[in-house]
Parts: sequence; C-alpha cells; structure tokens
Amino acid sequence: MGDRTSRIRVLLVDDHQVVRRGLRTFLEVQEDIEVVGEAGDGDEGVARAEELRPDVVLMDVKMPGTDGIEALRRLRGLDNPAKVLIVTSFTEQRTVVPALRAGASGYVYKDIDPEALAGAIRSVHAGHVLLQPEVAGALLSQDDPNTGSGRGGTLTEREREVLGLIADGRSNREIARALVLSEKTVKTHVSNILMKLDLADRTQAALWAVRHGLTT
Repeated sequence: MGDRTSRIRVLLVDDHQVVRRGLRTFLEVQEDIEVVGEAGDGDEGVARAEELRPDVVLMDVKMPGTDGIEALRRLRGLDNPAKVLIVTSFTEQRTVVPALRAGASGYVYKDIDPEALAGAIRSVHAGHVLLQPEVAGALLSQDDPNTGSGRGGTLTEREREVLGLIADGRSNREIARALVLSEKTVKTHVSNILMKLDLADRTQAALWAVRHGLTT
C-alpha cells in the first residue's frame, strides 16, 4: 500500500502557512497519501493543480484574491481530474452551497479528527460524494425543487438503481460490483443519468435521488 505509485497525491491550498504545515505533518505519516505541493491562494492553487495533476486537492474557501469557490470553477473549466475536498472553518449555508455547486466532492471542517480527514481523502479519491447531514440539508433547502423534475420517468430501471447507489455514496467501482456490471457500463449509466436529468455532477445527482426517494 505504501509504494509511491499507489499513493493518493494531494495538493494543499490554504492561505495560512501554519494550517498547511499542520496538514502536511499529519498526512505525510499516512502510508497511502503523499503531499505533492502547496499553494497559498486560489490562483496559485489552480496553477499548481494544472502542473502537478494531483488526485485530491484540499481547498480552503476564504482566501485573499481568488477564493476557493472561484478556484473550483476554474479547475472544472480546465477539466482537471482532481477531486476537491473543501477544508474550512466556515459553516454558513452561503459558503457550503456554492462550494458544492462549483464542483467540490466533499466539505469538511478544520476541526475534523485527523484520522477522519485521511478517511475523507480516501473516500473522495475513490469517487464518493461526501455529504454530511447538515450539508445535505443546506443544499436541499436551497436547491431548486424543479431541477430535473418531470424527467425521472425517462430513466431506465437500471439507471434508477445506479442513481440510488450514487446517493448512498458508492463509487463507480462499488456500483459495478453491486450490480454485476463493468465499470465502463456504470460510467455510461452515470453519464446518461446526468444528461437525462440535466444535472451537472454526482453531487446534484445524489441530491435528486434523495429528494425523489431513491435512497436505500
């Protein structure tokens, strides 16, 4: 598990050096995680992500200049494959909701237990969407209830099964295993679901499934 080729490559983006140092100190003792770089603001974070191609970016929200939300949008525009895990001290809905809508795979707070943070990194790297109950509630309360409405009937039964498993936090690999499908077939189903429901990403798909009672 500890060889370099199998490690999760992580980029730290936070304007406080002491925070970055603390994160690096903890993460560097994890056998399966490697910190490949740091950045002090959103502009530098986007540039470093494009240069280093990390697997996961730990991103603060509030930073001088380009903040984490704008950096997220720019990363998505670059089609950067990195998963972005927001790590912040801000809990307000006005911060949580835009970050997840901008493409974050998860949202955790800076007082998170270190082992839980490592678990969160592994989880988003595996393709999970991290929706803590209060975060999911915030999104559901502000999300447009008509998003994707009326289109659920266009989903096949298999697509509805896949969508329910997305809402349960399963990765494509886990969905493939559960439904006895190839991972490529699952990816095709996910693409079809997003297209049919006019949704941007797995986070929105998970919320649609919750809203429409497709969770287990």
